[in-house]
Amino acid sequence: MKRLPPLPALHTFLITAQCCNFTRAGEQLHITQGAVSRQIAGLEEHLGYSLFHRQARGLSLTEQGQALYPRIEQVFDLIGEAVEYASFRRTPLQIKAPTCMLRWLLPKLLHWQTLRPDVPVELTSSVQHGVDFRREAFDAAVVYSPQPGPKRQGRHLFDEQLTPVCAPHLLEGRDAINQLGDLTQHTLLHPSRDQQDWTQWLNAAGGDVSAIRKSQYFDTLDLAMTVAAQGNGVAIGDWSLIGDDLKAGRLAMPFDFKVTTGAAYLLVCSPRNEASAPLRELLDWLVQQAKDADQARFNTPR
Repeated sequence: MKRLPPLPALHTFLITAQCCNFTRAGEQLHITQGAVSRQIAGLEEHLGYSLFHRQARGLSLTEQGQALYPRIEQVFDLIGEAVEYASFRRTPLQIKAPTCMLRWLLPKLLHWQTLRPDVPVELTSSVQHGVDFRREAFDAAVVYSPQPGPKRQGRHLFDEQLTPVCAPHLLEGRDAINQLGDLTQHTLLHPSRDQQDWTQWLNAAGGDVSAIRKSQYFDTLDLAMTVAAQGNGVAIGDWSLIGDDLKAGRLAMPFDFKVTTGAAYLLVCSPRNEASAPLRELLDWLVQQAKDADQARFNTPR
């Protein structure tokens, strides 16, 4: 088997074949015109045939050069793709999300890693519901947009829909939650000090938060959900985020009534750079996961 020619010489041939000029090839390669000429001559000697016709008005590919050129171009394209692929493996995609999204987002990203181990993702959670790409080095983020309107930007995941949730055993027994008044026998778990979520839902349902004697406040929605799953009260949750908990039987909905607040969760990308192909693929996949989950929730029993 004949020894393969050196890769630098093949690269010089590729660039020279693209411009058919030793001087311009040297400029692109950052070497002299003479160095280009010598590398091509050495490659021709190694191969045993000429690659270029040297003419007064410039260069043109010989028949052998024309046959070699597209195949060498394909080889270097494959090398470029391999280098890009390897760099993505070493550089995880950086995603930011509010803590309230973790119950939905974290299982999805773990599943993504089983599907695409070649595209690693690092998730950072925060009590903040937004992102400042000017100061935060994330590739993308899930943000909470409180109000609809023309300024809302990003890819829609789902709308916020508030509904009470509790441990399944609180729907049975002497103190079972069967109607609105039964909430007075239980502790309301608030994801914030302002009681806004419970107040909004109770007002829409015809109740009054001031009639509740026992309340407990938390810094995050996720913590309130965890305490509710332990049977220590009734939390107000986002129906869009608790599908896995309902399906697994960790939480249950005492009422079918849900309040759409007008808020939504969106996927946004950093404007610093154009989104890479792996990032676009991940965001497309998450949007589809949200759509699939929205359809599945309509078939979820209480």
